[in-house]
Amino acid sequence: MLVNELIDGVEIDQVLLVREAERRQRRDGGDYLRLQLGDRTGALACMVWEELGEVEELACAGSPVRVRGRYTVHPRFGPQINLRGLEPAEPGTFSLDDLLDGPVRGVEQMEREIRELIATIQEPHLGLLLERVFGEDSELWQVYREAPAAKYYHQAYRHGLLEHCLGVAQAVSAISATFPGIDRDVAVTGALLHDIGKLEAYTDDPQNIDLTDAGRLQGEIPLGYYRIRRAIEDIEGFPPELAQAVVHIILSHHGTLEHGSPVVPCTREATLVHMIDNLGGRLGSFDRLEKELAPGRRWSSFDRAIDGAAFFAERGEIERSAAEDAVEDAEAEAGGQIALPTPPAREAA
Repeated sequence: MLVNELIDGVEIDQVLLVREAERRQRRDGGDYLRLQLGDRTGALACMVWEELGEVEELACAGSPVRVRGRYTVHPRFGPQINLRGLEPAEPGTFSLDDLLDGPVRGVEQMEREIRELIATIQEPHLGLLLERVFGEDSELWQVYREAPAAKYYHQAYRHGLLEHCLGVAQAVSAISATFPGIDRDVAVTGALLHDIGKLEAYTDDPQNIDLTDAGRLQGEIPLGYYRIRRAIEDIEGFPPELAQAVVHIILSHHGTLEHGSPVVPCTREATLVHMIDNLGGRLGSFDRLEKELAPGRRWSSFDRAIDGAAFFAERGEIERSAAEDAVEDAEAEAGGQIALPTPPAREAA
């Protein structure tokens, strides 16, 4: 069963991906291990109280593990797994496609769309800059098309950066004609490049997305600025005013100083990219929350990214009935429990 299909009290025996593994201190001074275990539909908390060293060795972030236990919904702490056993996942017993989230659109389709958008740029220096980054033979493009857009909140999966930046650039392109005074070529170029620093700020392992040392020490905005600044300097005759307009979008796209931008948006193009980038991130959070939502539910729990709960009006009784039927069928086949036959295994908690 997928994580968002589990119901309170069900026994589980299946492979999940370790999203996080963090050792914490108990009130009595001892330690415990807090795991985040999940699949493409969401993640669950799991506490380990014994044999911490052995479990830490097994449950590294990004590792698939076989989990045995009971799924419960705690009145205060929410959904979690009461763990009974943890062991390595045997090859052939799971599919990474079930464990890793991904974009709705295929990467080939997104690649076609981004090249079609770049082909509409009329300013030759901007066209050359985008070709250096997104050209089919560019090493940078190969990294860009695979990279995640974030660690948690939106498009935190393989191809997420491509999905996010393409969506922002397409929206910027569409809106540019609505308001007077906007240089569409500059705005679209800035939209495509605004998050380029994430190539260095995040790891490239889709099973364990995390900040790199450079991401922690410098931040994605400075990393992106320096990368594009160097690329511009390698293009002979690139107009200084044009360069300034593009890098200002990168530097200001978080919108405020407290959100990490060293400057606030001071041009129409930078303001437009910031607003659409913020909108894209928030709507991406709705996508994430809907994927994680249990069948039949229409409200998510409180989410920091949107500063509230999300409501999905289209999810109703038909979906709930189908999900309950599936659970009943699975329980009947398992004799009242959803669990696989288990060989003797080390008990983790």
